[in-house]
Amino acid sequence: MALAQQRAYTIDDIYSLPDGQRAELIDGKLYMMSPPNRQHQKLVSELNYQIRDYLKRREGCCEVYPAPFAVFLNKDDKNYVEPDISVICDKSKLTDSGCSGAPDWVIEITSPSNPQMDYGVKLFKYRTAGVREYWIVDPQKHTVMVYDFEKEKESNLYTFDEDINVCIYDDLVIKMAQLV
Repeated sequence: MALAQQRAYTIDDIYSLPDGQRAELIDGKLYMMSPPNRQHQKLVSELNYQIRDYLKRREGCCEVYPAPFAVFLNKDDKNYVEPDISVICDKSKLTDSGCSGAPDWVIEITSPSNPQMDYGVKLFKYRTAGVREYWIVDPQKHTVMVYDFEKEKESNLYTFDEDINVCIYDDLVIKMAQLV
């Protein structure tokens, strides 16, 4: 939920929030975040584990980070997000503060109270910032929407019963049914 906009917020406003309060900043608008539920956290944990395990076996240069992990999308002070899962392959983007620039792959798990944030605001922001692949996992509908921005393909909608091929890796398949 966005706060009533009376001014353009900056990353300084994010860092001045009270302890325990989380928010995201998109184009100077502050969006408060409510605590995730157990199902949400289970999906984050399981997806993170599968991706991390794959990356370790592959011995590649990519790293995976679950939320809360700071992503400064446009390398400015008006955009700050905490994707549920961020995969970054360009280590020069990684700092002690988080990721400066677009991750290669972002996974967001919708919250029942605000799914339009992931399907609208963040979809546009991730596409324009240079994210290569974006997944929207909807536990309420048991679906995953996959966007391959790199190849500019149409989005694909999967159910949790289907195997999902990861676009940026030819040999990684996520089996959502095993995660829930």
